[in-house]
Amino acid sequence: MAERVKDIIQIIENLAPKSAAESWDKVGLQVGSPQDTIKKVLVCLDVTDDVMEEAIENEVNLIISHHPFLFKPLKHILKEDSKGKIVYQAIKNNIALYCCHTNIDVVMGGLNDQVAMKLGLSNIKILQVTGQQEYYKIVVFVPEGYEEKVATALAETGAGHIGNYSHCSFRSDGTGTFMPLEGTDPFIGNIGELEKVKEIRLETIIKKEDLSKSLKSMMEAHPYEEVAYDVYPLINAEANRGIGRVGVLDNPLQLSILIEDVKKILDIDKVKFCGDVNHQIEKVAVVNGSGADLIFDAIGAKCDCLITGDLKYHEAQIALENGLNVIDAGHFETEALFVDWMVAFLTEGCKEKGLDIDVIPSNRNINPFQYL
Repeated sequence: MAERVKDIIQIIENLAPKSAAESWDKVGLQVGSPQDTIKKVLVCLDVTDDVMEEAIENEVNLIISHHPFLFKPLKHILKEDSKGKIVYQAIKNNIALYCCHTNIDVVMGGLNDQVAMKLGLSNIKILQVTGQQEYYKIVVFVPEGYEEKVATALAETGAGHIGNYSHCSFRSDGTGTFMPLEGTDPFIGNIGELEKVKEIRLETIIKKEDLSKSLKSMMEAHPYEEVAYDVYPLINAEANRGIGRVGVLDNPLQLSILIEDVKKILDIDKVKFCGDVNHQIEKVAVVNGSGADLIFDAIGAKCDCLITGDLKYHEAQIALENGLNVIDAGHFETEALFVDWMVAFLTEGCKEKGLDIDVIPSNRNINPFQYL
């Protein structure tokens, strides 16, 4: 069976669903069809003339970009127009275009986390929360001796995950009573007789979106004809997506040294910064791309430094007035690792699913800025 665009989309959206994107963003499949067959994928930051040329030369069937290619509606598609030319070439050469932008930025394990980890931060948390994970508690009563089978069935659907721990549950002993009536086929007991059974009260939690499949799996594993269970909504929601990350350096550094580390880690020659080069930096906020509008979030989180791109003059003044050091490493530079990371992520995802798809990085330099 031929591999299709939808197979790659599923790998990406299992991590970063389109619903996680900011409301103003334009993410997802922008040109092509989910049913298009693919053999080769090209990953880039932006779809430009050079990148499209590269895709055609490499016989690529799908381009995955970080920034949306189509952000504003097109009034026309002309070969002489910059956008229209690329759309025309994509259709002519059977190349689909897909974008994952703020959805891949904000999710746990997404681009924000990759940048933070590359910079050596630990104890990483969300800087500005934009979404929370809702949970339900499942309580089910199981005859003694069958609790492991039911607990395993629940765990295999994702139930019992708390932080970095899986198979979390609570169990207590008790006595269950029931009387099988006419027309039933009881696992234990006789029709018309009150039965008392040693049972285990098994409790665990599950994500809201996984509740239905978890209950189905539980029912299939449970020995009873009629399963006694309760489902409770929980109010202790967990932040699971947001803009930027906050972490700490294991060994505090002077700002001047941190700047040199940032340049080395991101493979850049120069950065713009504001602050005191002698300031000891321990707590750091990171926002890939354009993140200067989160200066007050970084201040509120008691960060010593914010690393981002696109810092403006008056924003730098605000940061200085509030004692926040800022390293502007550049919009392109703080997002460039998207390409290699996404290539590795998709390559592993294809391997796990047994998909014969070659994923390659774009080698075209599309940074609009040059430095002298």
